[in-house]
Amino acid sequence: MKPSPQTHPITSRPAFRLPRRPRAVVFDLDGTLIDSEALVLDAYMAAANRHSVPFTHEQFLTLVGRHRQHSEMKMREYFGETFPLETFYAAVAEHVGDRSAPLKPGAVALLDRLDAMGAPYALATSSGPGWVNKHFAAHKLGERFRGVVTRDDVTHGKPHPEPYLKASTILAHLPSDILAIEDSPTGVASAHAAGLMTVMIPDLIQPDDETRARVLHVGQSLEDVVRLLAP
Repeated sequence: MKPSPQTHPITSRPAFRLPRRPRAVVFDLDGTLIDSEALVLDAYMAAANRHSVPFTHEQFLTLVGRHRQHSEMKMREYFGETFPLETFYAAVAEHVGDRSAPLKPGAVALLDRLDAMGAPYALATSSGPGWVNKHFAAHKLGERFRGVVTRDDVTHGKPHPEPYLKASTILAHLPSDILAIEDSPTGVASAHAAGLMTVMIPDLIQPDDETRARVLHVGQSLEDVVRLLAP
């Protein structure tokens, strides 16, 4: 009788772990902490229709995560130097109206986990203070964050490292001891250049090889980050 072949247990790949426990965290806002990109895309499309100009999903993606000056440059590239940008942005704001974007899955659990760890957190966003204040009020986040860096607080927006360096100063920790959570290649480039440990949770844009080289890990949701911070 032939002996049965020896079987070996299937071993899974070891779970990813951060190189060191973060002493603080910096969040991006749109697409990372709040699920706003689809809401904003819809508003841009509506404003483009009102102005009778063509605007594509691919063109919108070139604006994601970028600072206002870059977005304005791209919009003039698409629509011409004389295009009434202020009127366009007013139409975008009108379409959004009083609506606010929901928090991303896992956001509350992650903030609770950081509070339990005693790890402070800040925001570094390319959005303006009005948009931040609206969502902080909607989700009662104002008292939870140690500080906020908006596009009005920096000279150079993402992908420049200034937003993350400024947030690191607010948190009073070295960038290398801080975890950045981003959803876009632009934001990843900013956090990486500032020297933060960086994790990407993609939203509208998947990471290319260059972006993957800049991050420690690409996750599916903020719930993955909660697991990374488990004791």
